[in-house]
Amino acid sequence: MDHGANNSEPARTGSFSRTSSLGSSLRKRSLSISSVVSVQIDDGIHCETVSEAGDIGDRALQSNRHSVSSSVRLSVDCAMESGAVIHPAELNTISLVSPLPEDITFPLPIDPLKCSEDKKQEKLGLPLTLEYISCLIHLAVFGILGVLTRYLLERLFGPSVAGVTSDQTIVFPNLPSNMVGSFLMGWWGVVFKGDISQVSDILAIGLTTGYLGSLTTFSGWNQKMLDLSVNGLWVQAVLGFLIGLFLAAYSIIFGIETAKGFRWILKRLNTSTKEVPNINSNWRLNSCRRQLAAMVVLLLVLGVILSVSGALLTEEFGSGSSGAQLWLACLVGPLGVWIRWFLARLNGRGLGKSGILRWLPFGTLIANVSAACVMATLSTVKRTVNTTNFDTVSTGIQLGFLGCLSTVSTFIAEFNAMRESKHTWRAYAYALITTGVSFGFGILIYNVPAWTKGFT
Repeated sequence: MDHGANNSEPARTGSFSRTSSLGSSLRKRSLSISSVVSVQIDDGIHCETVSEAGDIGDRALQSNRHSVSSSVRLSVDCAMESGAVIHPAELNTISLVSPLPEDITFPLPIDPLKCSEDKKQEKLGLPLTLEYISCLIHLAVFGILGVLTRYLLERLFGPSVAGVTSDQTIVFPNLPSNMVGSFLMGWWGVVFKGDISQVSDILAIGLTTGYLGSLTTFSGWNQKMLDLSVNGLWVQAVLGFLIGLFLAAYSIIFGIETAKGFRWILKRLNTSTKEVPNINSNWRLNSCRRQLAAMVVLLLVLGVILSVSGALLTEEFGSGSSGAQLWLACLVGPLGVWIRWFLARLNGRGLGKSGILRWLPFGTLIANVSAACVMATLSTVKRTVNTTNFDTVSTGIQLGFLGCLSTVSTFIAEFNAMRESKHTWRAYAYALITTGVSFGFGILIYNVPAWTKGFT
């Protein structure tokens, strides 16, 4: 009996050892698979967040967004609404499968359920259809204001006034407006975007996508470099791209830093509490009545602007003056803003069902490249037709529609977020793809016909 018992004991011990080894192996494999999946989810969320740093289009109005990062976005939204400063680079460290890093300076909501209820109450405003209409009105009004501001900056820094910019140098006419728009994007699109959203989410869209997106233009920048290259000034054209990117990139950095300094001053001035005081509830458009009133007011403003622009265009169209071109630009500008806003919903989606290249903002890329190609086409046809009326129409479309369809402020916000992420190379790859594809198509559309027909 004892001998049999002794023989069975090693067998049980060996069986337990094999079972334990098998369980340990399974656990290791499970942990390995879990870590791989976690890394994949982390990288997917990082790519999506960086790609959406500039704009996500009408997806911002959809309350029921089915995404793996929805709970993270809710926490980030609530933190921003509490007056926190969230830099796009800091968003890259947030995921569902890893804890929040300690170096992020914004406080997460203590009670997520309470924050969720607050977000639900804020959504009890206009129906989705009216919310879309209100957003389109905001985009149109602020887009026209962006066109007017860009036109004034071109005149102010142009040869007739300050003499800083010129069509024949690398300091192209749109450079000041691109720098100002990128600087303001650091204020309104990064640091104070949460504060603006406390007043109205649609107002934040109007200011960033509408005003700043229309104040800056990529198609005009690309066309001026084509004008240099068509005359053989290739070095100046390349330097124009490099200097334009460098100045716009540092403009948004300077905007972010100065906005953070201004927020710090506000905190120091507020001696009663350590936090920046919340936006007064009287200014918040958090009810259907207030949102409807704001929509009606902006609709009236839009009607007045379009009516005045149409009347002045009718009066000055035959003269071919720059005023006629400006008024036409104001009429067609909103269409460019709307198209760009709808294209922005492609940002962060990637290609195909698997969502490859999710880090690449395809919405912004398509808007900028298509606007640059259409502008090159109009410039080619304008040299062929060479009539006063066609020059007025083509220049007005270039200034308004194409200037609003393309953007530098959103492009540079995405570039800056990529540059400060863990994949820095993506920022320069994105910039190279945007400028390279636009300039390459421009050479085929604009330069080749000019060289062939002797338009240089």
